[in-house]
Amino acid sequence: MSRCVAVRLIAVGFFLSALLTGCSRDPNVRKQKFLESGNRYRDNGKLREAAIQYANAIQIDPRFAEAHYQLGEIYLRLRDGNRAFAELSRTVDLAPDDYQAHLELANLLIASRQSKDAQPHLDFLKAAQPDSADTHIAWSNFYAAQDNLGAALQEMQKGIAADPSRADSYLDLAVLQVRAQLPDQAEASFKKAAQLGPKNMDAQLALGDFYQSRNRLAEAEQQFKHAVDVAPHDPSPRAAYVRLLMAEGKKDETLAFLRQTKKDLPNDSEGYRMLGDFYFADGDLDQATAEYASLYNDHPKDPQVKKNYIQLLILKNRLDEATRLNDEVLKRNPHDSDALVYRGQIRLRQNDPTGAVDALQAALQNDPNNAVAHYHLGLAYSMQNNEAQAESELRTAVSARPDLTDAQRALAQIELRHSDFDALAQTAQQIVSAAPNSPDGYLLRALAEVNTRRDPEAEQDVRKAAEVAPSSPAPDVAMGRLYQSEKQYAEAIKSYQQALEKDPNSTDGLQGIMNTYLAQKQLDQAIAAARTQIAKQPANSGFYDLLGTALFQKKDFVGADAAFHKSIDLDKNNSDALLKLAQVQAAEGSVSQALATYQQSIKDHPREISFYLLAGMLYETQNNYDQAKNMYQQALNLQPENPVASNNLAYLMLQQGGNVDVALAMAQTARRGMPDSPAAADTLGFAYFQKGVYQSAIDMFQESLRLSEKAGQPDDAMVHYHLGLAYQKANQPVLARQQMERALKLNPNNNDAKKVLSELRG
Repeated sequence: MSRCVAVRLIAVGFFLSALLTGCSRDPNVRKQKFLESGNRYRDNGKLREAAIQYANAIQIDPRFAEAHYQLGEIYLRLRDGNRAFAELSRTVDLAPDDYQAHLELANLLIASRQSKDAQPHLDFLKAAQPDSADTHIAWSNFYAAQDNLGAALQEMQKGIAADPSRADSYLDLAVLQVRAQLPDQAEASFKKAAQLGPKNMDAQLALGDFYQSRNRLAEAEQQFKHAVDVAPHDPSPRAAYVRLLMAEGKKDETLAFLRQTKKDLPNDSEGYRMLGDFYFADGDLDQATAEYASLYNDHPKDPQVKKNYIQLLILKNRLDEATRLNDEVLKRNPHDSDALVYRGQIRLRQNDPTGAVDALQAALQNDPNNAVAHYHLGLAYSMQNNEAQAESELRTAVSARPDLTDAQRALAQIELRHSDFDALAQTAQQIVSAAPNSPDGYLLRALAEVNTRRDPEAEQDVRKAAEVAPSSPAPDVAMGRLYQSEKQYAEAIKSYQQALEKDPNSTDGLQGIMNTYLAQKQLDQAIAAARTQIAKQPANSGFYDLLGTALFQKKDFVGADAAFHKSIDLDKNNSDALLKLAQVQAAEGSVSQALATYQQSIKDHPREISFYLLAGMLYETQNNYDQAKNMYQQALNLQPENPVASNNLAYLMLQQGGNVDVALAMAQTARRGMPDSPAAADTLGFAYFQKGVYQSAIDMFQESLRLSEKAGQPDDAMVHYHLGLAYQKANQPVLARQQMERALKLNPNNNDAKKVLSELRG
């Protein structure tokens, strides 16, 4: 080869190289490659990988409508409605005539109960393709969301006429016919859907569910078995069959089927987890935990097995094991939302609400709509006595997931504390809707009804609770309380006894009997009832706690002391018995022994706030103010918003010349946490007084007196003295003298009041 030819070849090669390089840098080529790559991932079921590729295409060309549409479709399949809406909206901005994007947006908005916002998209569909099956089906969904079933049925039938080959259309038609109370027509539609989609599990299972809803259990069982035969490696028909067996009360048959399922689906996580999940749903935590321990041993790399096992360990209070496994998950992925929620749950069980808040807030940063995280964050705030924030988180949780009944129950407890019975009735109704076979919703609604003087409705709800949970003692306890409120004491005791017959360890049942006797001023009978039940169940710590409480009320301090000691021996974690034991010791005059009990309890239960608070109060009775302040401060280290500790520490600081600004902040915290407390109002008034804000001090002292009167409490000499001081500083001597005279009438030994009064009389 000549040198000239070689040079020409090199030049041609360089030109081709430059040309190819130029192509690879062409943004249109690059974005198209990312789109095609995303499509391949999508077709192979790798949705998150597809999303990354579509996002890469959009990064190159933010106006690439097809990539926005495909990314929106991926988010729909991932059930991320907010992101799907954003991408589909951007699609129609860039491509206003994109029929599919308008269709998806319309259906998404209708499903999100935003029918009004869906209307423009529906109008576009009708104008663009009036005879399309998709257009008719979208309009049917719109009418169904508005409960216009006639129009919805008409549009769905038009959609089927436009394309009679769709199994899903017949399935949607059947659902509408069920809502319209047309069961025969619905059955025909369900069958047609199953016929058109022999491998469509939604269609096959819907027919079985229909039979089950009509109590045609033999046909339902046959249909579910058929679905299992059609898709032997799909766990969903097996799960439906299990639900049917459980509804029929065939527990042994259920267990046998689940054990076989575990063998049949050894490589399918959902399949081999079904037995453990059944134990959990059945409330058998021991069996569930043992099963998941075995699964974790067999499938250590299955992340869902590991997470479910962690959850069970938490519920079993095996917190060290749960922490170790959960830390392994977080080491691999520090942003794993489930693991952060588990860390929050662990911290809650360790009585560490601050640590729980940190973990749960981190989880919500990654997953803002995580209802379970909001629920547990609500519990954490509640432990910190931040009830406003707790209620906000719980309402967010139930808004995101109305079926999260644990959050509903926690919200109900807040409503009970606030005596907001209208809100309680609404929450109870949501629980009934989400869990109609659980007694809780009916019992909470009955409680709301009792407190709004609707006893007949309350009785009806209690009987409904007994109907859905015949073996539960809770409805009998509720009926006992209803009878007790009506002063039908014999009937009340009979109901409580029925609760104890169903569950001989029912603390609520025994407490109900004892309270009924106490309402009749029959303290000895209450004590006898406790002793009778203890004879039947001598290992029940709660029963000894109740006995000790009654003996303490009778001033039998020796007997109460023995009962509380026995309660603690049976359950070292019975903090109520520990608190009452120290109170008995203090009442006996053994303050040092009571303090020793509190100090030991603090060592054994370092995160139990009550021990610090009561120890601080006892130290105050001994004028040991430094130790009292130390106890309150330790309580605040655990719960910075604790209103009792804030109030007591602020008052001591104000009395002893501490930092007034710090004391004022604490007093404000106490007032927020205890708005109905006369003591908190008095402390805040005292802080304003020392800051020289006398009118605010006067307002708070007057509020304290008003709250005392409202609560039926005795007139407080010290508050009158404080109010007199404030009037004196505010140059209102007549009012100051009146308050000092009142203070001295209530407490003639108040030498400070005598001195001030002498000055005022001058």
